[in-house]
This record gives sequence, structure tokens and C-alpha cells, in this order.
Amino acid sequence: MKLRFVRRSTAGVRAVPLAVGAVPPKPELAVVAGFTGRRGQVSEVVTRKRRLLLLGMGEAPHGNADWEAAGAVAVARLQTLEHIAIDARERTVDAAVALAAGACLRGWRFDRLRTRPDPDRARLAAIDVLTDDPVAATAAWAAVHAAVRGALFARDLVAEPGNILTPQGFAARLARLETAGVSVEILDAAQLQREGLRALLAVGGASVNPPCLAVLRWRGTIDAPPVAFVGKGITFDTGGVSIKPAAGMWQMHGDMAGAAACAGAMLALALRRSPAPAVAVLALAENMLGASSYRPGDVLRTYEGTTVEITDTDAEGRLALADALAWTAANLRPQAMVDLATLTGAVIVALGGVMAGLFAKDAALDGVLAAHVAAAGAAVGEPVWRLPIGDSMPDALLSDIADVRQCSLAPQVPDAMHAAAFLRRFVGDTPWVHLDIAGAEIREEATDRHALGPTGFGVRLLDRLMAQRFEDPHR
Repeated sequence: MKLRFVRRSTAGVRAVPLAVGAVPPKPELAVVAGFTGRRGQVSEVVTRKRRLLLLGMGEAPHGNADWEAAGAVAVARLQTLEHIAIDARERTVDAAVALAAGACLRGWRFDRLRTRPDPDRARLAAIDVLTDDPVAATAAWAAVHAAVRGALFARDLVAEPGNILTPQGFAARLARLETAGVSVEILDAAQLQREGLRALLAVGGASVNPPCLAVLRWRGTIDAPPVAFVGKGITFDTGGVSIKPAAGMWQMHGDMAGAAACAGAMLALALRRSPAPAVAVLALAENMLGASSYRPGDVLRTYEGTTVEITDTDAEGRLALADALAWTAANLRPQAMVDLATLTGAVIVALGGVMAGLFAKDAALDGVLAAHVAAAGAAVGEPVWRLPIGDSMPDALLSDIADVRQCSLAPQVPDAMHAAAFLRRFVGDTPWVHLDIAGAEIREEATDRHALGPTGFGVRLLDRLMAQRFEDPHR
């Protein structure tokens, strides 16, 4: 989809965001249509020259989230057309750019595997954003567009089916990031064995597509340790021996959304030439059944050396992350780590899928990092809610035969908290935040604000976190 900032457009349909009390184009027609500008109101009027889609913005003033929402609504209502315009004249440059961001995010669609067009699906190919200063808007768009591009890259990855986006298929897609300046290193199964990432190897051990660890680096220009993004990349999750029910299992190709978000964030940083150094470490595996499956009751020794008694092979994500986190802390020495994972159904129960669960250690530096993560999410419309790990959680994971159980055996299990307590063991002294994005990574139905399918949740959050917290070398 082509987007440009212009003063005039030949598009036959124009979307016009208007606050309460603003005078709309053709006010007499707006009155007939009953348009008042209240928030969420959408009215269409037709003149001799064009169709106008009037978008109610509610009472002024408006923030970027409001403008993004208006851009999204414009695309949702007009997506069957090929060329539209969105009117941002007499608005700030920031408003014009936010309208563009909302339009691009809502206009995403995944058609790569279709062999013929669907006449009922979106076909929008060009958007003109009308603005009084196209040069300034185009310049401001560059940084915002980088994060949008990263989010759409992540969405494309999550949308891919598991027979195409295997761990090796995922690694091949990551190689494309090198053209943007991101270095890509893939540790294959033999290297994982030599390095001692035995938990990750166990998770992917039954698949014909062996696991791997992807390491993405953006060097930046600031002389400082990198910030590390660590992502769960289970490209398909059957549950292993603790097999999942058939209902809904088809969605488990998206169990790599955390890794996809980390990769998208690295693309965003590279596209806008962030000065801050960053790395992304992605644990990529398929959790399958086979003669070499790991089993409930097995004991695994992790990269860090902890022995783990397996109680549920469908809790594979925390095992893969444990190795990835410990390996990252030991080998890359980051100044901070943020991991993203579609980890537990419990966090969906707690937060309804409308935001991610945030967990952190109680140490002061971790609390500061958690506050910055939450602020970044709020700024870009990817909200998080801090949940406790709790002092009793580590005791609930104690094993009779190993150092720790992977999951508690208690009948009433706060599993998201247990998972966070388990992961906390593997980060050492590094400031760390864990984001459980289960539920937030996908939309089950399209709305005016959101496209159907993957959301790319986490990409813009991580990009904003870097901009707000780590790009000033004097902080």
C-alpha cells in the first residue's frame, strides 16, 4: 500500500476527522446526515465532486491515539476502494503522521498465499494524507513509519502457517533484516548442543525441523552494553506428550509472536538508525510428538545449570526462554533484558487479552525498567498491566528430585505468576521485565480500529522504550 503526504489529491473519496463544534465541508449535508462530531460517529455525505466520510473525534483536544484511531476507521470503512484521501489540513504535523500510522496498521492484510483475488476483501492500494506541509510531514513520518514497518513485519511472520515458517523458515526470513543493517547469527542444533542449551533442544527434539537460536544485533552509535529483547519462537505447538485439544490447535502456528515482535523491533531500530545498541535473541523450535519427545517426569539440565523436573510438556515456552535468557545474560552482558512470549492462558483470564501482563523482580533497577516499559506501551497503544510474582511462587515450584519444577502441581495454579517466578531464576542480576502477551498478539475479529489477525503487539512498545529510555547516552 502506497502512502504519501500531499496538499491535493485526485481520490474520489475523502475522510475528514472533525471534532464537536467544527464546521464540516458541506455543512448543510452534514446536518441532513445528523453528523455532530461526537466520538466514534461516522457519517457519509455525497457531493457533486466526491464522497466525504465524516469521522467524529469528540471534544478537543486530541492525542496521537485519537488520530491513529481516526486513520484506522477511515481505512476500515473505505478499504474496498483502491485510492482514498484522509484530510489532515489545518492539523499539526504530528496529527497527520498519526492518521497515517493508524491507516497503515488497519490496512494490513496477508494475501501472500492466495492464488486469486477475493472481490469481497480489501483492495486499498493508495492513501493520500492531505496536509498543509507535506515536506515536514514526510520527514516526521520516517521515524514513525519505521515502527509501523516493524509491526507489519511481525504480523506477516505470525500469520505464516507452521508448515512454511518452521524454525529454519523463520531464520531465513530474519536474514532479510541484514539489508537494513541488522546482523543475523543462527546457532543451529549442533551449536546448541555444544553450548549446552539443553532445555531448548528438548522442546524441539521431536521435530524433523530442529530448533535454533537466532541472534540479531543492531550496534547503534552509543558506547554502552546493548538492551536485549528475548523472544519465545515456538513455530508450532502441539503441546507435545501433554497434547493440546484439537479445538483451536490450528492457531498454534502463532506461538512465536514474542519472537516476531522482537524481530520487528530490531527492524524498526535499524530503519530509523537508532543510536542505542540492541540485540534480540529468539528461541525457535517446534513442540511436536515423536520417539524423541521429552516427557512429563523427565529432568532437564538447563544452560545455566539448574535441573528442571518436567510436569507439563505444553509449558514449553518457559523452558525455551530459560535457556535463551541465561545464554543472553552470560554471553551478551546486556544492560537490561525484556522478554516477550505468548506464555500462559492464565494471563488471558486475568487481563482479557486487551493488554499484556508485565512481571519484574522487586529490585530498584527492575522497577525503573518496568515503569519505562509501561510508559512506552501506554504511549503507543500497547498497554501492559503489572502483575506480582509473589514471594510464595518459588516455593511452589520446588521439586522432590530436581532443583525446580517447571510448573506447580497445585490444583489452583496462578500459572502466569509461576511462569514469571520460573523465568526469574535465569536472568541473574540483569534488570529484567517479562511480558506475557498471550491474547494481546491476535484479534479474533476485525473492528474499525483493528485488523483481523496478528497485531504485532510489542514492536512499537520496544521501539518507544528504546527512544525514551536508552537513546540518551547521558542518562
